[in-house]
Amino acid sequence: MTPLVIRSAQDAIAAVPYLLGFHPSRSLVVIGFEGRAHGTCAVRLDLPSCDAAGRVAALLAGNGFARSLVLGYGPPGEVGESAAAMQAALSSAGVPAAEAIRVADGRWWSLTCDDDCCPPEGTPYDVSASVLAAQATYAGHVALADRAELVRSVQPLDGPARAAMREATTRAEKRHTTGDDLAYVLTLLTRPTPTDDEVARLGILLTDLRIRDEAWIRIDEESPGADIAFWRNVLRRVEEPYAPAPASLLAFAAYSAGDGGLANVALERALDADPAYSMAVLLREVINAGIPPSKVRLHMTPDQLAAAYYDQHREAG
Repeated sequence: MTPLVIRSAQDAIAAVPYLLGFHPSRSLVVIGFEGRAHGTCAVRLDLPSCDAAGRVAALLAGNGFARSLVLGYGPPGEVGESAAAMQAALSSAGVPAAEAIRVADGRWWSLTCDDDCCPPEGTPYDVSASVLAAQATYAGHVALADRAELVRSVQPLDGPARAAMREATTRAEKRHTTGDDLAYVLTLLTRPTPTDDEVARLGILLTDLRIRDEAWIRIDEESPGADIAFWRNVLRRVEEPYAPAPASLLAFAAYSAGDGGLANVALERALDADPAYSMAVLLREVINAGIPPSKVRLHMTPDQLAAAYYDQHREAG
């Protein structure tokens, strides 16, 4: 997706909900930019966050960012203390904060202003009216009301939809036989709304790591919007034992799009279902290390994947 260009404090305030995927509250958000790294990296912490300042600063410095912005969402005392600790850590790590601001109730206050440059009542802003918000929406970025709504967007469907999927899964488990499973999966990947029976069979087939990896390399890393919609739909419909693979595939598609918020909640679903699921564990390590999406591109063709599995099986034999 098109990267968001931040040129002012108002731009930063408008960008944060789209960088996170939701509107933050009682949070400290640090945005890294410029330097060797391409694009931006947004890290959100719950307040108070003083203890994490060094880790976040080291993460941004280690990934080549040269400058940063700090935004606090919450009461003055809590934001001020956490922001000061973060600014000091960022400066020591060589990623100085160009600005630190507090955001609350439709207004913002500079935490670096030590004269009369900012009104005591704060400066009003309206995210919905900003040009950057319009650009973000046009580019496909989404900002939900809060993190709870983002979590709900990847939770299992309930009611009649869940009952129907439970029945479809029972049928799929009884009928499952080996065949041209890969061709079946590749056909489903081209269909935006597979049936309950198709989703149930897909969930079972994705427990085969080779099939999972075939789906993984076919995620469009340059424009993953359709993949995000597909895997979110599948994740919400499969029964819980089959959640790790579609949840991990959704996480990778979201991370490719720069949507770290969605990637994180998808990984939570994967790891809740299977704490040792390898793809989810790997992606969690990548995100925790602050590695930007541009550095985790697969760039693997189906032929290369087939060769890799052939070599693996030959060595095992």
